[in-house]
Amino acid sequence: MPEITLPDLSLPGDQVLLFGLLGLLVALLVWGRVRYDIVAFGILMLAVLLGLVPAGQAFAGFGHPATITVALVLVASRVLAATGATESLAATVLRFAKRTSSHVGVLGAVGALLSGFMNNVGTLALLMPMAIDTAKKAKRPVAAVLMPLSFATILGGLLTLIGTPPNLIVSGIRAEYLDAPFSMFDFTPVGGIVALVGVVFVAVLGWRLVPNRPDTNGGSDLFDLESYLSEVRVPKESAAAGMTLAEFYEALGDSDLLVVGRLRRGKRLSPVPRSADIRASDRLLVEGGPEAIDQAVDKLGLRLGEGRGKAGLLEGDETELREALIQTGSRCIGRSAAQMRFVARYRINLLGVSRQGRAYRGRVRDFRFGAGDVLLLHGATADLDEAQLQLGLLPLAERGLTFGLKGHGPWVVGLFVAAVLAASLGLAPIAVTLGVALVAMAVSGLVAPSRLYDGIDWPVIVLLGALMPVGAALQTTGATGSLADVILLVGGSWPPWLVLTLVLVVTMTLSDILNNAATAIVMAPVAIALAGRLETNPDAFLMAVAVGASCAFLTPVGHQNNALILGPGGYRFGDYWRMGLPLELLICVVAVPAILVVWPL
Repeated sequence: MPEITLPDLSLPGDQVLLFGLLGLLVALLVWGRVRYDIVAFGILMLAVLLGLVPAGQAFAGFGHPATITVALVLVASRVLAATGATESLAATVLRFAKRTSSHVGVLGAVGALLSGFMNNVGTLALLMPMAIDTAKKAKRPVAAVLMPLSFATILGGLLTLIGTPPNLIVSGIRAEYLDAPFSMFDFTPVGGIVALVGVVFVAVLGWRLVPNRPDTNGGSDLFDLESYLSEVRVPKESAAAGMTLAEFYEALGDSDLLVVGRLRRGKRLSPVPRSADIRASDRLLVEGGPEAIDQAVDKLGLRLGEGRGKAGLLEGDETELREALIQTGSRCIGRSAAQMRFVARYRINLLGVSRQGRAYRGRVRDFRFGAGDVLLLHGATADLDEAQLQLGLLPLAERGLTFGLKGHGPWVVGLFVAAVLAASLGLAPIAVTLGVALVAMAVSGLVAPSRLYDGIDWPVIVLLGALMPVGAALQTTGATGSLADVILLVGGSWPPWLVLTLVLVVTMTLSDILNNAATAIVMAPVAIALAGRLETNPDAFLMAVAVGASCAFLTPVGHQNNALILGPGGYRFGDYWRMGLPLELLICVVAVPAILVVWPL
């Protein structure tokens, strides 16, 4: 081991500014009130104004190979899921899951395997409805299944280059600094060992550590319709007779009552536009608290129904009820129901909202949505499907919503496999092979071109494109060397393998509070600089960053998958560390020896 001289850690002005920006980035992401893509783009703009990033390079990150590859992987994952091939595989395997451990183990294994070749967020979205459905049928707590599934899909991303954005970012940074990216399966030896041990842990022990509270339903029957919906009749003497719905609402003043449906002479109307008229003898299905309903009955001379007709107004060949999850990146996040205007824009009713497994009983129209919230929606099936795509919602039940690819599944899967094999054989970079495959799908009519863009998680793309130039500024200003010196100040007298462990732990800790892609962008250049100081193999340190950036299990904010299960699982913020902390410790014990064997220092 070379002798290490600890340098003077006084910093030049540009590094002080850059570290200040990174501190602001961390603070804003932890605060969570501003969406991460807006935070990242704002930090980029500040870096340009402060002269840390040249104006001509401000948007270079959006053309970075890692950013383009992530976008293409997201599209390919969405198209692959829409074929139904992965869904059929998962459904077949799950038939053999009888006990909780085998249920969790098989589900986790399928999730991890699919996540190696699909985006892990897309894999969770594909399997979550099935996990909830099978848990309900087996009379098991949904909470015991969803967190292990989330963790398994995160671990599965470690298997290949395209499994998770941090792997692509680490590979891209390696290409910049060391003139060559990682290949498709360079991550497999270490990632496979970590994923295997992790899936076994969550199947055998992990699910037992998840709290199962009797006061939460965890995605199963979140909404008691009888407490949400009431039927009222409009008698001839009612003041509401002859009004439009807009006038009806105006007459009630500051009320949270919502008219969900109208029944007239056996004909249903749902949702009900504000321009619709109300006549004597109409039956109205209304949603609201007891006080709001009593106020409407007293003020407008309505009569409460006996409960008959609810099914007729809510269910039928044309309409359905649907519970849907707000995914990260949804346009609903941060906006209220009143701002979304579900009826006017999407022709659907919002009947209720649930957060962390508890139904919200306040003024729904003023409720500000967040990732992981569950919505109870009602409307025509076609309208619900379209709204689901436009709003970024995930139905919490198995549905056949696809791009019409079921009959073309073998061709789509074949093109995807060919792209992966071509990249594995070094014929072209994965971004090129996936791009060719997607163009072939669009030109041949396998996929509608307009649907290709639906699979892209645009906030993630903006995050990557914005932070790539900031990450490059770490190198140009010498900040990566300064960060490496700080780590050496702590472990300068340690053997290199222990410094490697420190890098893994620091990366994992940052990933628990930051977006995993942002963590990889910051830590990968530092890892290369640190390996240079120690005169060791930089690939070993890059692998430590790749593993650490993906293994965020302590909080619901470290990874999108953890945020997605928060509502359906009925979890609380502090529930994640119960299974996540021992899993992270286990990963450290397993990953470091595996890295040292596969990528010797």
